Amino acid sequence: TDKNGKSGKDQLRDVIVATAQHGGTILIPSFAVGRAQELLYVLRELELENQIPVLPVYVDSPMAVDAFELFSAHHEEHDVEMRRLEGAGGNPLYTQRVHFCRSVQDSKAINEHRFPSIIVSANGMATGGRILHHLVQRLPDERNSIVFVGFQAAGTRGRLMSEGARQVRIFGVDYPVRASVHVIDSFSAHGDYSEILRWLEGFERAPEKTFLVHGEPKAAAAMKDHIQGTFKAWPVEIPSYLQSYEI
Repeated sequence: TDKNGKSGKDQLRDVIVATAQHGGTILIPSFAVGRAQELLYVLRELELENQIPVLPVYVDSPMAVDAFELFSAHHEEHDVEMRRLEGAGGNPLYTQRVHFCRSVQDSKAINEHRFPSIIVSANGMATGGRILHHLVQRLPDERNSIVFVGFQAAGTRGRLMSEGARQVRIFGVDYPVRASVHVIDSFSAHGDYSEILRWLEGFERAPEKTFLVHGEPKAAAAMKDHIQGTFKAWPVEIPSYLQSYEI
């Protein structure tokens, strides 16, 4: 929830409704596996609850499209709610007007549509991928909204924009950030330290080595302390850049 107690779903709803009323597009940089599917699930719920207008939703990422097919195919991995919704008919991961874009031509065609829509494209921190082309097209227009729904690492375009940058460099050109920028942290898939420790408790024996390779330096150091404080004999390493190990 945000400081006003609103859930991530409610925050997303408010952005979509306000942006659509202004005739703008909602652009969501998203990781292709997991996050994109979660977003479509929430968007479908908001549509069915009549909380947002039914807009074209473009999923522009070949990897995300592949992941949607895998998620849909493996029913054994679905939870009770997913199975209930599937039994009632339809796909819980599909909005009413969803379009999956694999080819470059499909991706470029999105820019021909200037009516209100939602674009979900990779990657989640705007460091590369198709999202950059959509940012070029939509950042300078104040009617549009950019919505970050996950952690933004230091030094990434996503972090710069989420901290209020008024221009960003893409493909060597500086573009003004006139679109409104929103950050919805509650969609983040990063496990907190207690969740990670619970997962580690399932190990039947201590690993020979535990490497912490994801996260900023202070967070990694704190995670190392948590692991070694809980599992006394576990060797934990935080590799440095270009450091190598024999496995």
